[in-house]
Amino acid sequence: MDMRPTARQQELIDLAANLAREKFEPRAAELDRDARFPFEDYDDLRKAGLLALCVPEAYGGLGGDLETYVLVVEQIAKGNAATALTFNMHCLTMLMMGEMADDYDMSEEQRARHEKHRATHFKEVVENGVFYGQPHSEPVEQGQTDIAFQVGGRRFGTRAEKIDGGYRVNGKKFFVSLSDSADYFATPAILIGDAPWIERTLYLKVPREAEGVTFSGEWDPIGMRATVSRDMLLDDVFVPDEAEVLPAGVFGGLYLSAAAHGPMLFSATFLGMMQRAYEYTLDYLTGGIEGASAKEDIGSVMSNGIADMLFKIESAKALYYRATSEAKLKPTHEIRQRARAAHIMVQRNCVEVAQEAIKVCGGRAILKRFPLERFLRDAQASSVMRPWTREIATEAVSESAIRMAKRKNGTFAEEKKL
Repeated sequence: MDMRPTARQQELIDLAANLAREKFEPRAAELDRDARFPFEDYDDLRKAGLLALCVPEAYGGLGGDLETYVLVVEQIAKGNAATALTFNMHCLTMLMMGEMADDYDMSEEQRARHEKHRATHFKEVVENGVFYGQPHSEPVEQGQTDIAFQVGGRRFGTRAEKIDGGYRVNGKKFFVSLSDSADYFATPAILIGDAPWIERTLYLKVPREAEGVTFSGEWDPIGMRATVSRDMLLDDVFVPDEAEVLPAGVFGGLYLSAAAHGPMLFSATFLGMMQRAYEYTLDYLTGGIEGASAKEDIGSVMSNGIADMLFKIESAKALYYRATSEAKLKPTHEIRQRARAAHIMVQRNCVEVAQEAIKVCGGRAILKRFPLERFLRDAQASSVMRPWTREIATEAVSESAIRMAKRKNGTFAEEKKL
């Protein structure tokens, strides 16, 4: 299995790594302290053309696929994990409009409608450098549209009424990263009507400054502070027909079909962050960090800690890369389980690597003038992020394994619900 990046991927990796090292990392501590959105980082992403990373080449973008996205975000996270995590939401929107929509079975009418709308959306990203948030989570989980996704997090409490020229949208979202910062928010909603619910799922482009859109709530978390993830209220917001991110019915079907890999994409951020924790630890111990003199004696306890960090990183990376490489295959039980396992391994290992980094470097590593304590705080967010929290993904692994075993042994029919 050849895991080497292509020449084009390596160019993009190098570009992102340089931005992370030269631009993002020097700003990260201040952004974290102030819980302030990294507008400067996005200016740099815009200048570098990386906001169009996952826009197809046919529309003037860089044509990055899901694998390329993972490799690039890994590097961005080494500079600022919060920047990488918010960039994930923008890129996933581009991937859903692009390669994911291309692989989804649409009617001729849906395909033509999507082609017309996405050309406009992509053009804005390429020419104007706009970027998207994804307000996918809502405060309550209940009903068929929430249970069917089986990945955690309500999406369809937000209602859309069809009116002349578009939709009237009402709802409330929470943990909306890029709050009051993104140009647009790719917003799930359910169309009011009598058709089957999946046919009524909508994915709409809501401008930040649209009348009726407000953001509220204090944002003062322990980690991922620069994501600025507040509440979003939509009060009789008018969304024109041409602002569809996906045609009616496609979001629900696409989300179900992409459930094997879509929820694991944000793990690329934490994979990159744990690698930076390891690199920083080595620099800290060997005189490469200002204010930290080189350790003359690195004993067995430190040595074992360093080795254990590497073992955790490489095992997580190998599994995550394999799961990512399978995203374009038809999902099977094994592929879905591997994606969940990769996601959970990254969630676990990023926390353990960040903890070990502090232990290896010693007491001064908890000081805020060094980034290791921030790495640990940010790492803690990985296990509670929807749609695949550690609890939800772990439960899905267990339920799926038991369900398949029961089918194999002819006892699945005895079970009313898993």
